[in-house]
Amino acid sequence: MSLVNPSPPDNVVDDAIRLLERCGIDHSGRWLLVDALGQFLHLMVGEVAEAAWAVSTAATGLDNRDGSGGTPPGLHRIDRLIGRDAEPGAVFESREPTGRKWDSTAPPVDEDLILTRILTLVGCEEGVNRGPGVDSRERYIYLHGTNHEDRLGSPVSHGCVRLANRDVIDLFARVSEGDPVVIL
Repeated sequence: MSLVNPSPPDNVVDDAIRLLERCGIDHSGRWLLVDALGQFLHLMVGEVAEAAWAVSTAATGLDNRDGSGGTPPGLHRIDRLIGRDAEPGAVFESREPTGRKWDSTAPPVDEDLILTRILTLVGCEEGVNRGPGVDSRERYIYLHGTNHEDRLGSPVSHGCVRLANRDVIDLFARVSEGDPVVIL
């Protein structure tokens, strides 16, 4: 659920701003901050959080390596926004709608579904989240809706950043392709 006045920890914001500046990105505009320790995604404008949503990052922690199952750290950009007109709960496979819809009232399934909206990420740091063996785009790292909304706030994903379906719709409407995303 989106929070009214979210505030990420000052040290996390400071670290993110240092990374943006080191990479030549102006932090005065809109950018996203994924706080893996706090399990929140913050929509930042400059140094102020305008909104925040509970997320689930990887069960294995921050790790950029192929096959690690980790959420890749560092500076990314939103590469593509997928699913603009999809119904809440729409199931995607290979970034395409399947025509199926997740039923939130059905018994839970272990399968990790990609639902509702997809924000694909491209890494911006060569050797960290871009390039051979560590490439976030090649690893299919996304921000996306999930069928495991009850587990948000806990690191349980397989590398992606999971959000509640209503939250990923809200986020999707507020961002654009090319917006910076810092994962710390």
